[in-house]
Amino acid sequence: MQQDPISTADLYDEYGEQFQSISIQFQDFGGRLAFHGPARTIKCHEDNGLIKETLSFPGNGAVLVVDGGGSLRYALMGDMIAANAEANGWAGVLIYGAVRDRAALAELALGVKAMGSNPRKTVKRGHGVVDEVITIGDVAIRPGAMVYADIDGVLVER
Repeated sequence: MQQDPISTADLYDEYGEQFQSISIQFQDFGGRLAFHGPARTIKCHEDNGLIKETLSFPGNGAVLVVDGGGSLRYALMGDMIAANAEANGWAGVLIYGAVRDRAALAELALGVKAMGSNPRKTVKRGHGVVDEVITIGDVAIRPGAMVYADIDGVLVER
């Protein structure tokens, strides 16, 4: 699913305070540098079971936003889970935590932003919550809120 790029800077210039800007300095890892869609949310800590499960279902152009607590000790997503997300029509994944398999992620037509990378994989216990309001930095993200991401940063609809 190809999306037309939308500039976060232009969106903010036009709509201002209708958006929250996440001040966390995410890195780009996916092959798509600009992506947008309605948020689906997960809060988990060093356990990617819910991420794997959620991305195995159709995304219908949504952006999965994961509050991993900013932990860089384990990768919450790698190439196989990301390839599944791409195949299932997700626009992108935003992870407040780490990913792995950077070279493979860069080849996917999927937006991927995260704090960093670590080759260490997580356990899959399925601990965490899905589709509840999460907070990353000082921005509350509710399920269904529009998320816009590009090389300038991430905006979330209030």
